[in-house]
Amino acid sequence: MTREQFISTIKREQEALMRFLLALCCGDHDDASDIAQETLIKAYIALDRYDEREQFAAWIRRIAYNTFINHRKKRQREATQPIEQARHIAGGQEADSKFDNEELHRALAALSHSERLAIVLHYIEGFKINEITQITGCSEAAVKKQLQRGREELKRRITR
Repeated sequence: MTREQFISTIKREQEALMRFLLALCCGDHDDASDIAQETLIKAYIALDRYDEREQFAAWIRRIAYNTFINHRKKRQREATQPIEQARHIAGGQEADSKFDNEELHRALAALSHSERLAIVLHYIEGFKINEITQITGCSEAAVKKQLQRGREELKRRITR
């Protein structure tokens, strides 16, 4: 894939990638945006390893998912730092936009990490189960079980 093809493909995938990351980040636009930028950099650097027989959308989401996991681990390490180090954190300017889809994001946040990922990939992003197995590295049976549990938990939380 050439640089121009990559840019063209990213332009088509950018909105869907951001939706995917917003759902994983439970609506936190700043985190999703940071992870999206890092994902695009990693994808461009790894472009020579992209197998064009593979679906580009699945490939870029696998990179995004791994970046999300790394970001989450880093955030957990930082959470153990003393409170004095948190003074530099500024308030968000998009506070009102955080209420968009708040109920859905709250329900998604209540799911286990694997259930949330499966639900987002399948129902929000439209990936088939076999494609989800490629992205997550889980077996088909595990993905089906994650979807089942996730659906049950979402139904329980949203229909209250």
